[in-house]
Amino acid sequence: MKNKRPPGTPTTASHGGDLLGASRLALEAVSGVTALVEAVHMNVLNRAIGTPAMRPVAGITSLVYRSVKGVTALVGGGIDGALRKLGPLLTQPPAWAGREGLIAALNGVVGDRLEHSANPLAIQMRLIPVGDPGSRVVVLVHGLCMNHLQWQRDGIDHGAMLAANGGYSTVYLHYNSGRHVSENGRDFADQLQLLLEAWPVAIEEIVLIGHSMGGLVARSACHYAAGAQHSWLKHLKSMVFLGTPHHGAPLERGGNWVHLITDLSAYSAPFSRLAKIRSAGITDLRYGSVLDEDWKGKDRFEHGLHPLFLALPAGVPCLAIAATTEKDKDSKTGDGLVPLASALGEHPDKRRRLQLHKQVVPTCNHMQLLSSSDVGQRLRLFLTDSRLS
Repeated sequence: MKNKRPPGTPTTASHGGDLLGASRLALEAVSGVTALVEAVHMNVLNRAIGTPAMRPVAGITSLVYRSVKGVTALVGGGIDGALRKLGPLLTQPPAWAGREGLIAALNGVVGDRLEHSANPLAIQMRLIPVGDPGSRVVVLVHGLCMNHLQWQRDGIDHGAMLAANGGYSTVYLHYNSGRHVSENGRDFADQLQLLLEAWPVAIEEIVLIGHSMGGLVARSACHYAAGAQHSWLKHLKSMVFLGTPHHGAPLERGGNWVHLITDLSAYSAPFSRLAKIRSAGITDLRYGSVLDEDWKGKDRFEHGLHPLFLALPAGVPCLAIAATTEKDKDSKTGDGLVPLASALGEHPDKRRRLQLHKQVVPTCNHMQLLSSSDVGQRLRLFLTDSRLS
């Protein structure tokens, strides 16, 4: 399992390859994208590889961007060809600092465009097992503009904790968060079925933990797994949602997602220039859309198009852990990005309320849900109780 890679997953990464993908964005007439990518790339060069030996590379990179800006009227093949020739000059060690966070942020903002244009920067969904395979598997699903590595925050990793203290085998999902939630949900369901069939040990228990958008993707996956009669759904024993906007969030409506991605990494700060560009994934956060029917044949930018209601999987204990930035856990204030009621599955219409176990963590914001030892303790206790019941 550890050595398998999905078709199309790149085996190496280079500045040349990244520049090739970035150039295609410029050709799609997205305002300011060329300047954006230049700013991000130069930021990476200045911060991550700012050694004297790398200074000539920075000069070459600046020249490349000036050339791209000067010939944007040319067809895409011309620019791609030019960058291919420059590739050998630009190639750097594959694991340059900040690349994963940068690519994840870019996918969150314009990942749908990247996919539709077959851009090499588009993230290919894959499951990443860590540690030895066992019969009990916990799968962690990251949120918007994030990647699987960001489950480790401030020395805390809920997946690693559950492996050490709960006996779980940990698997992380890595996906393009700019795609529609339902598209990612369907593919996630398929990936879990492949995992079940290829896992070297018979799986008895599957737990899904989603942070933010990741919780919506997990709910969507359960729906499409049922439709496809995937057998992994029979092994699903519990689900946990950390700050998931079940009924939507002002994140999309107010442009606050810009602050989210700029806070993730120093390399993603220039993305604030894309405040008026919203991927399909971002617009799905408006009301918590998880089904194809919520967006197919509709204008995804139109407000007031409330999604269809999707109940949680029958017979599966589900926990919603919400955060409030206030000291009082009974405060109605949310975590800074997701309203408290939405994270708890509550809704003015009783027919749209989700049947969840609900817990609120005080003095905690949206991102701190990933680094809170309190959250980790609640996770472990809930999964223990669910297994014993």
